[in-house]
Formats: sequence, structure tokens, C-alpha cells
Amino acid sequence: SSNGEPFSPPPFQLTAILFLALLATCHAGSIAVYWGQNDGEASLAETCASGNYEFVILAFLPKFGKGQTPQLNLASHCDPSSGGCRGQSKDIKACQGQGVKVLLSIGGGDGSYGLSSPGDARQVALYLWNNYLAGASSSGPLGDVALDGIDFDIEQGSAKFWNDLATDLKNLGKNGGKTVLLSAAPQCPFPDEWDGGAISTGLFDYVWVQFYNNEECQFSAGQGAFMNAWKKWESVPAGKIFLGLPASKDAAGTGFVPAGELTSRVLPLIKGSSKYGGVMLWSKFYDDQTGYSSAIKSDV
Repeated sequence: SSNGEPFSPPPFQLTAILFLALLATCHAGSIAVYWGQNDGEASLAETCASGNYEFVILAFLPKFGKGQTPQLNLASHCDPSSGGCRGQSKDIKACQGQGVKVLLSIGGGDGSYGLSSPGDARQVALYLWNNYLAGASSSGPLGDVALDGIDFDIEQGSAKFWNDLATDLKNLGKNGGKTVLLSAAPQCPFPDEWDGGAISTGLFDYVWVQFYNNEECQFSAGQGAFMNAWKKWESVPAGKIFLGLPASKDAAGTGFVPAGELTSRVLPLIKGSSKYGGVMLWSKFYDDQTGYSSAIKSDV
């Protein structure tokens, strides 16, 4: 200004600045972590008490469908065959009491699972509802818990009828007066061989894409290849898309991104997207060893 007074921005500009600051905070992402497949990782209660995660995904239910009796596997955390995993219900409720969403992951890289028909999908949906979601049965493998949802980590077998399972789970929730969250963990090559059909139903709240063990689309393939894959995943009819990463070099064959590189070079490329949800980590065990989630939390 010509009269020598110090410049002060007009009020509407201040409002705009505040609004942008608020907008940036709403876009802050969450961290999701897989728990259950490694001995020696922190307990579920400790995992949630850390405050680092908004989603904890129990890994895995690796046996179900095709008329099989479903079987939970939480490694040496507990033995489900003797009812030994019901003791986890206290920790699960503690997690939920802190606002952490707890999901059960079905499938995994190693298991005996698949669906033989829409009727088979319906049986599996009812089993999951009665034993893990409704909270009405203390004899379920995890006791009387009402988990927040189901994670589809389908990595083998047939790609058929997963869309039926997703639809049935959402409908059971609606009829039971409960929101059943659905998430999926596809590989980054698009579309995913197994989860693609289910995701295209538009019923999935979260898709945490595995940008590791897939050298053609993970960040090490170069920014162009990575962004090309990310943009394709952004186009799916799902709520939020997460960047799935290993929490240490040992957690995956390829795809580890050091925390400093993630926060300075990778996240700035994707955080501006309205579909950006945050980062998924495999897994709590490896995160305990590296402190990766703590290192990235304020930048996610």
C-alpha cells in the first residue's frame, strides 16, 4: 500500500487460508495394519493403544467355502480349535472402544478357500455374520465380538462369486441394523485377477492396494508406472483407496519404501486425491521392528 502501512490481508483472505488449512486436515489419511500372522508381535490391545492405526485387520480366515468347515488361523497368538481365541474378545472390544475399526481378513496367500456357487457365497456370508459380525454368539471363534467388517484378501483359486459374498454381507448388515464395512487387498496390477469382480459391485468402503511384490507397478518401477496404476485404482467405485506397503524390507520380497522417501516423494503424489485414504501396512510384526508407522504417521 502506498501510504507506508504494513500490508495485512483482508479478512476474506484469512478465511480462505483457514479453510484451506482445515481442508488439508480433513484429507489426512489413516493407517491400516494387518495383525495375527506372526509370533512375537504386540498384542491387539497394545496395537490399538499405540494410537497409530485406525484399522486393524485380523489375518486370516484361510479356510472356508466349498462346503468346508471354516477355520481361523492367528498363528501362535491362540488356538481356535480349542476355543483359545475367544480370549481375544476383550482386546477387540478395547480396540473398538478407542474408535479403531477391527476387520476379519478372509483368504490370504496361503489357504484353502473359494466359492462354488451363489448359494455357497450365501452360506459363507451367514457364517461370517453369525460368528464374527452380529455379536450374538459367545461360542464364535473370537467370542461374542461384533467385528466392524470383512476384508477380502483373495489371492488364489477362482475369481467367481466374490461379488455375491460382498452383496450378501452388506444385506445381512442392513437387515441386522449394522453397517458391515467391506475392504479388499488387491495386487497393484489393474484390474485384480481375484478381487476385481467384487470391487466392481461398488460396495467396498476401502481398497488397500498391495503396491509390493509387484515390480511393474510399485514405486520402484518409477513414478510414471506407479502413478499410472494408482490412477486406475482411483477409478474404481469404492470409498477410499489406500497405498499398501511392507513395514520393513523383510516383510515382502520387493516394494519396501523407506519412511523418508515415502513422506517426501510418494505421498505428495497421491494425497491430493479425493479418494486417498491413507497407508496400509503388512504387518504389525514388522512395524514393531522398524517403527515405520510412527515415522510416517504425521505425514499420512
